[in-house]
Amino acid sequence: MGKKKVIKQTEAEVLKEKEVVDAASVVKKSTKAGKTIETCRVYINVSFNNTLITMIDKNGGVLGWATAGSLGFSGPKKSTPFAASKVAEVINEKLRQLAPQTVEIIVKGIGSGRDSAIRSIAGGGFNITSIKDVTPIPHNGPRPKKVRRV
Repeated sequence: MGKKKVIKQTEAEVLKEKEVVDAASVVKKSTKAGKTIETCRVYINVSFNNTLITMIDKNGGVLGWATAGSLGFSGPKKSTPFAASKVAEVINEKLRQLAPQTVEIIVKGIGSGRDSAIRSIAGGGFNITSIKDVTPIPHNGPRPKKVRRV
């Protein structure tokens, strides 16, 4: 067996990764002037592997979305609370352009970025009317396999 090597990132690699994440999180300015909405819903889907945040209008039309993978996070870093907060910051920028009066938050999933995503959106200064949890919960589920006999 030998010793396991622990690979440490140099400062240059850390700065380069930070630049990639910051460049991906910059929101492009929309050319549509004067488009505002009254209310919108923000869906936060947090899995063990990624964080997906989508905002929709009252009719169900998608106004914008962002994922941890689209911001440059890769591998196990996508499921961290830090990545979820960065995704929420991108959504906050998109929401500021639309200037909604009220925001409803709907959370689904059991990943580690749930709380940080909600806190980041709440910190954006919007009127949050409700926070719902729609994570599917099995009530008994299917019949288990039969007991193995050896």
